[in-house]
Amino acid sequence: MDSLFSGAAVKYAMSDPVQLPPDKEPVLRVVPMPADANQHGDIFGGWITSQVDIAGGVLASRRARGRVATVAVNSFVFKKAVFIGDVVSFYAQIVRVGTTSITVNVEVYAQRNPSDIETVKVTEATLTYVATDQNRRPRPVPPA
Repeated sequence: MDSLFSGAAVKYAMSDPVQLPPDKEPVLRVVPMPADANQHGDIFGGWITSQVDIAGGVLASRRARGRVATVAVNSFVFKKAVFIGDVVSFYAQIVRVGTTSITVNVEVYAQRNPSDIETVKVTEATLTYVATDQNRRPRPVPPA
């Protein structure tokens, strides 16, 4: 898997154009602001991580028909930097449903340069959520 720091990722990004998934709707779409960035204009990884958790949680909560809690970040790869003003789209897909848990893959894309839009895949992550009851105890995920 290529990461932000691997030469292979840079070579891949330069040779193959990326598009938003044509057959999916984003779970979340956000524009990061200056308060979300470091002194160089790069968006903090923690900001992206929290948005990924929100996007995954939206889908898991729909499937669980109620409250969920994040119990694991199974994988998280930053592939490219996100900048102030990028339109950041979060696409989520449920990959596993257990007795009380739901595992979600989240792919994140940034669109930049409005006059000649460039789309880049910036992050991939897999998170696991557990369905919880009103006392915040694990509960069974209802049938689909």
